[in-house]
Amino acid sequence: MATHGMNDRIQKLRDISVNTPVHIDLERAKIETDFYRENDGKYSIPVMRAMVLKEYFSKKTLYFGDGELIVGEKGKDPQASPTFPELCCHSEEDMIVMSDRKLVSFHTTVEDRELQKKEIIPFWEGRTIREKILASMKPEWHECYEAGVFTEFMEQRGPGHTCGGEQVFTTGYMDYKAKIKETMDKLDWMNDPEAFDKNEELKAMDICCDAVIILGERYHKLALEKAEAETDPVRKAEILQIAKNLEVVPAHAPQTYWQAIQLYWFTHLAVTTELNPWDAFSPGRMDQHLIKYYEADTEAGILDDEKALELLECLWVKFYNQPAPVKVGITLKESATYTDFANINTGGVTPTGENGVNAVSYLILDCMDDMKLVQPNSNVTISKKTPQRFLRRACEISRKGWGQPAFYNTEAQIMELINAGKTLEDARRGGSSGCVETGAWGSEAYILTGYMNIPKIFQMTLFNGYDQVSGKQLGLKLGYAKDFKTYEELWDAFKKQLEYFVNIKIYGNNIIERIYAEFMPAPLLSVVTNDCISNAKDYNAGGARYNTNYIQGVGIGTVTDCLTSVKYNVFDEKNFTMDELIEAMEHNFEGYDYIYSLVTEKTPKYGNDDDYADDVMKQIFDLYHDTIVGRPNMKGGKYGIDMLPTTCHVYFGDVILATPNGRKAHKPVSEGISPEKAADVNGPTAVIKSCAKMDHLATSGTLLNQKFTPDVVAGEEGLAHMADLVRSYFAMDGHHIQFNIIDRATLIEAQKNPEEYKDLIVRVAGYSDFFRNLDKPLQDEIINRTEQSFS
Repeated sequence: MATHGMNDRIQKLRDISVNTPVHIDLERAKIETDFYRENDGKYSIPVMRAMVLKEYFSKKTLYFGDGELIVGEKGKDPQASPTFPELCCHSEEDMIVMSDRKLVSFHTTVEDRELQKKEIIPFWEGRTIREKILASMKPEWHECYEAGVFTEFMEQRGPGHTCGGEQVFTTGYMDYKAKIKETMDKLDWMNDPEAFDKNEELKAMDICCDAVIILGERYHKLALEKAEAETDPVRKAEILQIAKNLEVVPAHAPQTYWQAIQLYWFTHLAVTTELNPWDAFSPGRMDQHLIKYYEADTEAGILDDEKALELLECLWVKFYNQPAPVKVGITLKESATYTDFANINTGGVTPTGENGVNAVSYLILDCMDDMKLVQPNSNVTISKKTPQRFLRRACEISRKGWGQPAFYNTEAQIMELINAGKTLEDARRGGSSGCVETGAWGSEAYILTGYMNIPKIFQMTLFNGYDQVSGKQLGLKLGYAKDFKTYEELWDAFKKQLEYFVNIKIYGNNIIERIYAEFMPAPLLSVVTNDCISNAKDYNAGGARYNTNYIQGVGIGTVTDCLTSVKYNVFDEKNFTMDELIEAMEHNFEGYDYIYSLVTEKTPKYGNDDDYADDVMKQIFDLYHDTIVGRPNMKGGKYGIDMLPTTCHVYFGDVILATPNGRKAHKPVSEGISPEKAADVNGPTAVIKSCAKMDHLATSGTLLNQKFTPDVVAGEEGLAHMADLVRSYFAMDGHHIQFNIIDRATLIEAQKNPEEYKDLIVRVAGYSDFFRNLDKPLQDEIINRTEQSFS
């Protein structure tokens, strides 16, 4: 019998996906290594990268599961995780650790380890991008990176965080090849000194198109073989239809709803197989891209809502089959999850500004409600034109307590993009991907470069730039907080320290950008990104229409309450001296109950609509924004900021001792723009009013988590309150809000007895995850979030 509202087919596919252990698949690494060993140096770098993709798609093991309607896996089978030794070649020890670790483990066999040891490591040692990056950095960068001042996204994974535009649902790869040829024919070999480089990039793009077409042809042949052997007439007809679909896509433009989904899926596989981009490729405004096929097919009588929903649910399974590739070291700490952040946006507005909610939008809501999978990451974009029925349906799903959908503000997204220099039409075509970050879909390379530990930078400001945890002088020597006579002196020191660490981070980013542009182009991703073909330039080298980098700020709730505590207690109210506060912090507040009670219970806190604390937040935000936004990157674009953490707020807290707001040593810092745990005591409306004082429209995304017990949002009244909260926050230009609807007691019980709560899903940061897959500090952080009430 089907559960979750799914039919039997989907239930079986879902069960296979959820219950199959995640495992390493070295087939890609072996094919790539053999190809490099035979051909290294024979071709230009872009052409070599394209030929690797073609070689893999020509030889990889094909998976065609029973009952599948959408075909294609990145590895040999569901939950297989290919490796990318050209980026990060795992050591023998890595292969053991990744298999044996309790959480986010990747099973490896003895044969895997032998292959890695004897063939993969010997060839790639000294050649990887990770080694190039680490060898290129100055000592200050290494010290800051190792101490947790900032992280680096590209140290183990490639750039490429983006969403597809309409073209990934409408354009066949033969059409792309025609565009490539047209650009090649126009190259000015007499006057353009870059003509040779452009030609090599275009050749690489053309080869990548061939690679995807070959994958489709191989699946077409396999489908015919499967159909020939199939005895069940119903399944035989399905497989023959799959084969007919593959006669059209991916080579040509899709003609039906089913073919459009299959075309997107081949592109998704190609983008994520080419270079392991940080954050998986996403389908953008899928409801708006699919609606024309849906309407034509339903009118023709070849599609009904039951089949349309079933095909979406088959796609959802495909997303879940692809775990985020294995991460080790600091990169694992900043993003300790199997989720790869494919983010489905639903709703919003059309490119002409009309209400974007359509029949497929509601099917996607039904799909996420049925499937209850943490991947893909599903959200709704709510505009002033969004029907209340759509918002209420989304709230109905959210209050079931598994963390999806998240809610985004359409008007805020559009203004963020316009403020960053996009056209109105490109802004309307864009939205949020990954966790919460906004981009012009199909036209922008928007690269997240890493997280910045703002509370740690403030903590070092108190100690003359010295880091208590690493025991190193990481920052500038600007004096000790106990010697500052005014709050303004302390603020000025904090400002200079932040600028210093941001400069170190951007210095490293600039080098990393050039390394990827020169040594690791992404010609396939370039094919499907607007203007790369016409510019004859790679996605990683500035070929896209827009090219933006981001540094994500973490812990603004924590650092706001820290600065507020010092300003209020030491300088304004003179409740105690800085010496006394520092002494209490150095003892983790043990034995300093009076000071601890003052800083935790008697001091203004961000998240309560208290201007004293909120004004400090605005100062910090403006400082962070002004230090980064608008600075040039190496691709001809600019820097922006996001305010989000993934799981980095746990790691960042672990490398900080006790802080002036009463936060104990090694405890997580605040996540996103959410207030500190238990600091927000005046209810959810006070939280959103505090958060709305930040200039969201000057960012590319902010993340706000709210937690309610189920009874608070129960019934019609609870549903209305929830929808009103979303509308109210968005009316104040809030970018994003998401909900955990669960009570503390359930979470504590699930922590004690994980086997009894294997299906429990929670909202972590910009994504949902199974509670059992989170380590204890992160579980504790979610347990300790404030339970809000509308009363």
